[in-house]
Amino acid sequence: MRKNNLVVAILAFFVSCTSSETLKEKALKIQNEIVTVDTHCDTPMQFTDKSFDIGEEHKAPDSRVDLPRMKKGGLDAIFFAVFTSQGKRDEENDKKVYALANRILDSIYTEVDRNKDITGLAFTSDDVVKLKKQGKRAIYIGMENGYPVGTDISRVQYFYDRGVRYITLCHSTNNDICDSSTDKNGPEHNGLSDFGREVVKKMNELGMIIDVSHMSDKSFYDVIELSDAPVIASHSSVRAICDHPRNMTDDMIKKLAEKGGVIQICLLGNYIKNADTTSMNYIKKKELKEKYNGYEFKNDAERDSAWAEYRRINKQYPPVLPTIADAVDHIDHVVKLVGIDYVGIGSDFDGGGGLADCRDVSDYPKITEELLRRGYTEEEIAKIWGGNFLRVFKEIEKRKKK
Repeated sequence: MRKNNLVVAILAFFVSCTSSETLKEKALKIQNEIVTVDTHCDTPMQFTDKSFDIGEEHKAPDSRVDLPRMKKGGLDAIFFAVFTSQGKRDEENDKKVYALANRILDSIYTEVDRNKDITGLAFTSDDVVKLKKQGKRAIYIGMENGYPVGTDISRVQYFYDRGVRYITLCHSTNNDICDSSTDKNGPEHNGLSDFGREVVKKMNELGMIIDVSHMSDKSFYDVIELSDAPVIASHSSVRAICDHPRNMTDDMIKKLAEKGGVIQICLLGNYIKNADTTSMNYIKKKELKEKYNGYEFKNDAERDSAWAEYRRINKQYPPVLPTIADAVDHIDHVVKLVGIDYVGIGSDFDGGGGLADCRDVSDYPKITEELLRRGYTEEEIAKIWGGNFLRVFKEIEKRKKK
């Protein structure tokens, strides 16, 4: 009897290994065939280091995105963020942050240009397909935080002309456009400011994507009411699963879907599962954020120093991270709530994103594998990995005023 049980166990083991391997192969095949888009990463923060080259392969956790790993992970396109932390809103800082945003934009152009044989800048919803046919990875540009716009509406057009295709209207604190979901002083404008309303209208006019990630709930509802076009959440997750103000409530997700938009699930641990506030990683990062006044940097040197410290904390006190399965729970929730057409992925890699079993973009087939394991079809996976976002992008382009 024991002998028979042993034989059964061995056979079960080999069947399990074979089916698991087949699932991996199927996931990688799908990943390479469909059009895949990650709508948010902060890799340009690495570009201040002149030795960093996105054409060379790096290692996580210091770096999570580069072109060789995009190829390994079957990722066709990614949005590089022009991220600026919120500072004082006065004339002096306005000039500084405008100059900083332009330097980051210049650095993106430089990185793409020196790797132009394997990548290209993308500006329209169709460009990713054109570049994929050429065997190249597509780099789109988003702006995380409307702070560089200041109070000058002409800068929306200016940044659009420089290739920025979405603006995340605010970041972790309030700005001149709207209230943030995490400002420690609470709301300032009760949603969108009067200037913020101008910004929304101008972005609609240009066919520029409005990103509601980081916004307060009231700011979000104001945008939904005002915008003539669908909007996106480039890197947000589900508040019903992880109770964080940066995440979206079920009602917000429903309103986003009714508008024809999409929520791109963020792969940052604290937005996937409630943080362990007793861990040294959490404590040290909290101290770091307080040290730099909520990441309001006085200059580039301070900014570089802060992110270097951030990386050192992760090395010294590795965070206990959620898993791909935990992240896919958020996708499942959205699909059950509003359907398959309104969810995607925006990793926030190089800006805090990363899971225990998805350390960088080369691990993306593992997400597809988990989706297959849960019964998602290839067509549905294609929607999650880029189809839904590109549908929204195309719709916004269509509504652009001539």
